[in-house]
Amino acid sequence: MKIYVTSIYVDDQQKAEKFYCDTLGFKVKSDLPVGENRWLTVVPDEQPEGTELLLEPSDHPAVKPYKEALVMDGIPAHSFQVKNLDAERKRLGERSVAFVQEPMDAGPVRMAVFDDTCGNLIQLIEMKDNNRD
Repeated sequence: MKIYVTSIYVDDQQKAEKFYCDTLGFKVKSDLPVGENRWLTVVPDEQPEGTELLLEPSDHPAVKPYKEALVMDGIPAHSFQVKNLDAERKRLGERSVAFVQEPMDAGPVRMAVFDDTCGNLIQLIEMKDNNRD
């Protein structure tokens, strides 16, 4: 068994697609109309057959308070692994990504957290043992 797709709730699918693709570097895997919204998934360029991230509309009434509570408590909605956190921080900073937690040591990892502009905090993780992917 493996994870096929996981969701992140976004305030605006078009804005999320632009941020996740143009800013972060993901690629659209699926884009299908579903009523007023889309089944819109993205994948990392280096893992086109990997787990898909569904940019899911925040339409359900429970989503807004859930997302707001996570952000208020500083809890990231997702965690993405990078090989070099400092290089990724620099690259994203040059693209005007707002970091709410600068790179720091956290046990076996280095981590940083940014705002995805779609109502979520996203954590970046670099394993201190860079032999792990």
